[in-house]
Amino acid sequence: MAAIMGLSPAVVMDACKRAADGEVCSPANLNSPEQTVISGHASAVKRAVEIASQSGAKRAVILAVSAPFHCALMMPAQERLEKDLRNSQLSNLQMPLVTNVDADTITTGDEAREALIRQVTMPVRWEESMRLLIDEGVDTFVEVGPGRVLWLAAADRTQRWRAQCGRREEFVDHYGQNRASSR
Repeated sequence: MAAIMGLSPAVVMDACKRAADGEVCSPANLNSPEQTVISGHASAVKRAVEIASQSGAKRAVILAVSAPFHCALMMPAQERLEKDLRNSQLSNLQMPLVTNVDADTITTGDEAREALIRQVTMPVRWEESMRLLIDEGVDTFVEVGPGRVLWLAAADRTQRWRAQCGRREEFVDHYGQNRASSR
C-alpha cells in the first residue's frame, strides 16, 4: 500500500491503471481530494508510486502494512468473512451508521452485514462519509487509536469540524466506560 498526496483521486486511479500491468493496483482509501491510499500487488503499487511522482504528486510513500487492504487481493478474506456473517444474525442498529464502503447511512442488520462483507475489498470512502456526517449536522469527531492521520485530514477540511484526537483510554474517560465498551 502507498499514500499518494497532492493528486486528485482521478489522477491516482489513472496511475493505478497504468501501473497494474496484469496485477492488482487500485485506490483503497479516498481520504481527501488530495490524498488517496492505493493497494494491490507490491510491485504494481511501487510502479504506481513512480507514476504518481512523475505526474506531480507532492508526496508518494510506501506504507508498512501487513496486507494489501481494501482491494481485490483481499477476496479470500472477504469470502471467509461472508460465510461467517451469513451464519450470524445481526440486529437492527440502535442508531444510524455511515458505512465506509458506501458513504451512506444504514439502519438494519442486513445492511450492516452487506456493508461489512463488501468493505473488505472495496475502497474506504472516508471523505464522502465525513461530508455526509457534516451535512447531517455532526460537528464532533473522535479518532480512537494511536494515529492522527484522519484527525489531521478532518481538521484540514473545514473549520466547521471540531475534531478531537485521543487514545481509547481518553475516549473512555470522556464518554464513559459503557459507551466505549459497546463498540
